[in-house]
Amino acid sequence: MKKIFTLITVILLSTGLASAQDVLKGTVYENGTNVKLDNVFIRDNNNKQITLTDKNGDFSIKTTTGHILVFTSPGYNPDTLYLVDMRLKKVMLSPQFIALNQVNVRSTRLAFDPRKEYPDVYSKSKVYAFSPSTWFSKEGKDARRLKKFFQREAQERHVDEVFSKAYVGSLVPLKGQELENFITLYRPTYAFLRSNNAESIVAYVSDSYKKFQALPADKRTLQPLTTP
Repeated sequence: MKKIFTLITVILLSTGLASAQDVLKGTVYENGTNVKLDNVFIRDNNNKQITLTDKNGDFSIKTTTGHILVFTSPGYNPDTLYLVDMRLKKVMLSPQFIALNQVNVRSTRLAFDPRKEYPDVYSKSKVYAFSPSTWFSKEGKDARRLKKFFQREAQERHVDEVFSKAYVGSLVPLKGQELENFITLYRPTYAFLRSNNAESIVAYVSDSYKKFQALPADKRTLQPLTTP
């Protein structure tokens, strides 16, 4: 009898744990439009689960009611969602603003070590020659997408550090919003910074400043987003 009671208890606990981590599904859109956003980073603040939206803006994440999900994407205001139910979600992210020439404006990033914070991603992203499941499983594919996302973020953080306001401001006579506009309009790529030395970067900033000065005054400012 005692063994049966123990078995029932184990089953109930297992069922409770399984139901405690349900899968929430939904789609992320640009606010005010029908544009679906891919590669939106989603994090459950409670259980630390993470995922990205796919090319159709769809996502699924292990979570449950009472948890808080955070949605972030470059050029958009972060949004949070407190889960009161597990029904299909439609999440709307509002653009921050759009710069001239379609330059992506990225918010300030806090330093973090994804390998330390999300070791499971790097473990699950590995592919083994004699384990086909590591090639084709959804879990493995999702982990590899997250790994690439972290790599891109690391590159963008490097650009932020090199092309900072303090550094650029020491090379050009701009301050405040003008300096912000200049940095956004002439933000270099990670590949450019990797393939050029300090002298070349100084020359790039100097040349870019001349181009900036040659622009009409109304073209030196970041244009606010206008939604039809």
